[in-house]
Parts: sequence; structure tokens; C-alpha cells
Amino acid sequence: MKTVGIIGANGYTGSELVRLLAFHPKVELAFLFSRSNAGVKISDIYPDLDSVCEMVLTDEIRQVDVLFLCLPHKESQNWLQQNEVSQDTLIIDLGNDFRLDGKYGNRDFIYGLPEINKARLIHSKSIANPGCFATAIQLALLPLAKNGNLDEIYTTGITGSTGAGIKLQPTTHFTNRNNNISAYKTLTHQHVEEILQQLNSFDEKEVKLNFVPWRGDFTRGIFTSSTVKTDAELSEIYKLYHEFYKYEPFVKVSETPVDLKQVVNTNRCVINIEKEGDVIVIHSAIDNLLKGASGQAVQNMNIALGWEEKLGLGLKPVAF
Repeated sequence: MKTVGIIGANGYTGSELVRLLAFHPKVELAFLFSRSNAGVKISDIYPDLDSVCEMVLTDEIRQVDVLFLCLPHKESQNWLQQNEVSQDTLIIDLGNDFRLDGKYGNRDFIYGLPEINKARLIHSKSIANPGCFATAIQLALLPLAKNGNLDEIYTTGITGSTGAGIKLQPTTHFTNRNNNISAYKTLTHQHVEEILQQLNSFDEKEVKLNFVPWRGDFTRGIFTSSTVKTDAELSEIYKLYHEFYKYEPFVKVSETPVDLKQVVNTNRCVINIEKEGDVIVIHSAIDNLLKGASGQAVQNMNIALGWEEKLGLGLKPVAF
């Protein structure tokens, strides 16, 4: 058994990790760290964890085999500077601190998108978990990028309110979010650079991404639609996608329409492609808290430790 600690266990991604790891056959939760809720049972914050995990949150840490950092963006590096972690500990950061520049001290964080970096993730001690929008959009476009079929991309994507984190904001209030859709960070979303870093690694030709994210009136899930031009026949494109993902257990390429209900509470990504003239639209859907965060983090842990990557990921948690 490997011991596991979660930093920021009181947040949405942290609580999802608790839910998944409580049923994982090869790990044992050693501590759940939270300064703001130290002394409080995790099940008192998330009642659906009652009888799943009764651990008390703590502001003390201990050395463990695996450490998950579930902190707000730009806080993981600060936390590591203030706390000593063994070089033998596997660190998986769910923030964006190390996705673009993976160097930190003696650690070299590997970008944790298993569908392209599985070989590098094996035996890694430092993993930068991808962003939620970045995961959905990259999985939709990677086969075309590898085949050199990308030039300029126009993508729209809608996300649930849990994507904004547990801290209350004006745009996460029920009265704002309910029966409402709004665009935000148009063409400037922080995941664009992360996405382009990976897409451009396949080809010397520079890819351009025009991304418009939307806030949706639901709690969890991401649905993206990416528009590109190509002369290839739809059957050829589907063949390319089926071949690219044939050994990837969590990605399903569907020749019928896809929707969020197919992926919410799972670690899956579903992809569908449509074509009219020389324009194709690639739709992708994931659960932002699982394949877009905690589920993918467990998948990365499994790969890094040499376990079956699906281990502990068959659970369907209760939705928020």
C-alpha cells in the first residue's frame, strides 16, 4: 500500500480525490491538509462523504509516498517553498504552476496528459496535471495535430460552475448562474498557452487557437466544439481518430452525437466529428472535476507507479 496526502482537501478537486482514493485498492489516505478547515471532518463539509471518509482535516503534514496539490493556481510553488517534501515522494500538482515551465529545484514536472505522455509519466516523481479546458480541447485536436492537419482553430467551450472552484464569486452565485450563459476571458483564457505548447510540439507549423469559453448553468462538465478546415473525407478523419485512441481506455470516439450526460461522474472523454464542405467540427465532452482534474490525477498516479491506469476509476461519485 502507498500512503497518500492531499493538500487543499477541502476544495472540489480535493474532495473528489478523497472520494476516489477511499476506494482505491492500493493506497491509504494518510492526511487531508487544510489550514482554513483544520479540525473539521471532511464529511461535515461534504455530507456525501459520510461513511466514505471520516478523516479530520489537519494543518500538519507528514511524509507520504504520493502528494496531491489541490491548491488555487500559483499557490503550489509557494507551498513547496514553505514545506519540505522528500525527493522520493511522487508529487501531482492539479494547479497550473508547472504546466508550462516544469522546472522546480531538482524536480522536472512532466505534463500529465496520458494520451501523449504515458511513456514519460512512468516512474516520474513530479507530474503537472493538465487544466480542464486544456484536456477537453487537446483530446479533440491531438490526432489532427500529429497528422499535420491544423492551422487556425476556432473553439467554443462551456463549463460548469465547479470549474471556478469552491471560493464564492459573483459569477458562481445561483442567482447569476441559473438560467444563464455568459462568455468570459474571450481569446485570453489561461489554458490557451498550455494547449498550444502541446499542439505545436508535433509540427514546425505554428497553430493558432481562437478560444471563447462560456459559463454554463450547471455544476459540472465541459463541452467544447473546435472548428478547423480540411480537405480530408469524414471517413478518413474518423479512421485517424480511432487509430490514435485505440489503446486509450478513457477516450471514446463516437460517430453519433455526444453530450455531457455521457461523461459526468466518469473519467471519460467522448469525441464526435461533423463535416460540411471543407469545414469540420470536433466536439468533446469531459467531467471537469474528473478527467479534467482529480480523475486524471489518479490516472497519472497509477501510470507513474506502474499500476493499471484504470485502477480505482470505475467509481461513479455522487454529483454536486
